[in-house]
Amino acid sequence: MELGSQSEVGNIQKILIKHPRDAFISQESVDAQWKALNYSARPDYAKALQEYENFLDLLKKDVAEIHFLPGSEKTGLDSVYVRDALITTPKGVVLCNMGKKERRGEPAAAGEFLSRLGIPVLGAITGEGRLEGGDLIWLDERTLAVGQGYRTNEEGIHQLKGLTAGLVDEFTVVPLPHWRGPQGVFHLMTMISPVDFDLAVVYSRLLPVPFREWLIDRGMKLVEVPDSEFRSMGCNVLANSPRRCITLAGNPQTKRMLEDQGVQVSEYVGEEISRKGAGGPTCLTRPLVRAA
Repeated sequence: MELGSQSEVGNIQKILIKHPRDAFISQESVDAQWKALNYSARPDYAKALQEYENFLDLLKKDVAEIHFLPGSEKTGLDSVYVRDALITTPKGVVLCNMGKKERRGEPAAAGEFLSRLGIPVLGAITGEGRLEGGDLIWLDERTLAVGQGYRTNEEGIHQLKGLTAGLVDEFTVVPLPHWRGPQGVFHLMTMISPVDFDLAVVYSRLLPVPFREWLIDRGMKLVEVPDSEFRSMGCNVLANSPRRCITLAGNPQTKRMLEDQGVQVSEYVGEEISRKGAGGPTCLTRPLVRAA
């Protein structure tokens, strides 16, 4: 299979997702896991299935080839958030090593499935290295920003630099805030999502000043998510193609500001599949191939 997704905004041609029927399994499985995984409330399995079908309908409008990760004994509820387990490069996937210990089986399960699709594994983050896909943003095909925090550490970043040598010209490490501490969900993409090569949704209150200035110096225009919509994941925006995106419903100010920039916005209701597990549309998807 053709591979390569060193972009966050190019037209998605092939994508990897995992349906909650294969991640949540059943209401009994949800009931046994959600508290230990630090969900904000108990997901309703039947409602989650319906929400996901509606989300899937939005993806199908733009994405021609959709691959579904199967269920696995190695994974739990959080495996519905497929972005975090791996990174794609033109030479193959890099399997992450999850900062959240309950998710440590997800990269291997994803790697096994992708190998059956003919996608090679370029390498894996191992040992004390920690790396999660939500902490990585391709600003262009040769520029990579990586958040360093509780889910991605210095050793994981060091290993990633070695694995992507020759693929990345500029590698920017972004220190992340403490926010809600080690048990909370905070990735680099919690506070920034590109929606075009020169446009990104951001929450500037938490952006490190050098990184924010670096984005502006690159010619990036910033859509500022208001305080009232940060916790409701206003920053979590999936670009299916330049200025065409999917957002979580309930962020009307952010939606209006995006539309003022000429962005076409589609919304989905995600109380069960997104809000309770703190994973928006970018978290639910791992693009495998994007147009340049």
